[in-house]
Amino acid sequence: MEKQSKKALLAAVAVLSGFSALAQQGNGSAGINEATQMVTSYFDPATQLIYAIGAVVGLIGGVKVYNKFSSGDPDTSKTAASWFGACIFLIVAATILRSFFL
Repeated sequence: MEKQSKKALLAAVAVLSGFSALAQQGNGSAGINEATQMVTSYFDPATQLIYAIGAVVGLIGGVKVYNKFSSGDPDTSKTAASWFGACIFLIVAATILRSFFL
């Protein structure tokens, strides 16, 4: 008899814990949705910041390439390609990240 009461008590605890898990799921999904909305709200300012950094890097690179070209440095084309590639990478990375996560 005592064995059956232990089984009944264990079954009751299992059912009650299942109900509490279902009740907590609603709160968890609301929290996840709120966190997702907060994170996605940062993408537009972050994208604009990356574009601004790309513009500054492009300007600095243009000045460096101009200085090398003016001084007759034979390494000018490699420097121009690397700075141009860095600017393109920043713009493409910001666009792809934004489209991937939003």
